[in-house]
Amino acid sequence: MTDRQTVRRWLSGLALALVALTVVAGLAFPDSIAGTLLSLTTSGSTVSSALRLSVPIVFAALGGIFAEKSGVINIGLEGLLIISAFVGVAVTETLGPNGTTFAVGNIWFGFFAGVLASTLLALLFAVVCIEFRADQIIAGLAVWLIALGLAPFAAKVLYGRPNTPGVGIFANWSIPVLSGTPYFGEVLFDASPTVFMMLVAVPLAWYVLNRTSFGAWVRASGENPKALDTAGVNVSRVRYTAVLLSGVLSGIGGAALTLGTGTGNFVGGATVNGRGFIAIVAYLFGNYNPFGAFGASFMFAGLNALQLRLQQAGLGVPERLIQTIPYVTVIVVLALVGRTRTPEAAGDHYESGEE
Repeated sequence: MTDRQTVRRWLSGLALALVALTVVAGLAFPDSIAGTLLSLTTSGSTVSSALRLSVPIVFAALGGIFAEKSGVINIGLEGLLIISAFVGVAVTETLGPNGTTFAVGNIWFGFFAGVLASTLLALLFAVVCIEFRADQIIAGLAVWLIALGLAPFAAKVLYGRPNTPGVGIFANWSIPVLSGTPYFGEVLFDASPTVFMMLVAVPLAWYVLNRTSFGAWVRASGENPKALDTAGVNVSRVRYTAVLLSGVLSGIGGAALTLGTGTGNFVGGATVNGRGFIAIVAYLFGNYNPFGAFGASFMFAGLNALQLRLQQAGLGVPERLIQTIPYVTVIVVLALVGRTRTPEAAGDHYESGEE
């Protein structure tokens, strides 16, 4: 074991010890700061809020996993979230937020329009990277910058300002009987439809990656594309599919950010606020495992939900300091987790017949 690994283990142990000490102190002295912190952390409203805030990060992380597992590094997830968040609201507002089309609420048409916009932008990224062999990092940055400039500009053209009007969000789905269960009813069974989508998408993504032929092709495309090509599977087609899937999943996350779990409007670049980059950290921390990515996303979202409640608790701690908690934690986690094993051929171009 190297000195660096030893330091990481000691720091990880220290962090766990501090968490355990806080829990014990909170249980022993419920009226103390530790008790307040423990109560806020475990309350149903905090956990429910954490699940809601996890949605865009989790979906973007799942999309990033599929793309990178296939050998295409997609750091443009932030851009995919931005474009889908804007288009979802814009289409809903155009159709009429409270109206229906073919007996389906217009908000659902806006939602799927956002997914389509993200998918088309991911297709552009795939063509540039796979067909024209562009540098994937630069192309991903271009996707982000295009969306970052295009969405506020389109809002300015349509509404005269970089923000859109509010169009409302999905009503919660409440599961009969189960929604009345103490604690768990509030957390799991009375939530936005996008939360239920997330809870289904995570195990489904794991199953597709680990238990299907397509998942095996994706993994082989990112690890040994030559072997996959020799087996008669078109590597480019697998990579196109994986990148398009990252566009679909990120599109769900972006549309959910404004229509499912947010405020129902698009506020320039502040709406997404780095969630696409947090998603990259999440799937790296989770070592490309959908469940690991969900756990990392939930941790960040939970800290975000907690810092909002700490600001309201009046603990005497400066608000600016409290607001940094989620981001400082991400940096600490990255420092402690060590090096994640990336797919062998991630970032490499491949054409059939190459030696």
